Amino acid sequence: MIKISVMYPNTPGARFDHDYYRDKHMPLVKARMGDTCTYYTVDKGLAGGAPDAPATYVGMCHIFCDSVEAFQAGFGPHAQEILADIANYTDQSPVIQISEVVVG
Repeated sequence: MIKISVMYPNTPGARFDHDYYRDKHMPLVKARMGDTCTYYTVDKGLAGGAPDAPATYVGMCHIFCDSVEAFQAGFGPHAQEILADIANYTDQSPVIQISEVVVG
């Protein structure tokens, strides 16, 4: 299993609509990817590791798929629509990482 982490930096003045992201964007991603997205999670940054430190990321999601090929097959055909929706909830560019899940 793989995990695609999409993380939005918490920069001063960053715009991020958590309600839209949770209620509209991520359901859109799941609907378009169908069964190639096994499941996903959504996180809202609260704090950093040090006392009173801000969260590194204002928001993020983790999309779980069976393989990189499954992710590409599910996301690729809808990438333009999904990526165009980003402007509806943030002005931040996401940081993306694909990882192998070694403990689940």
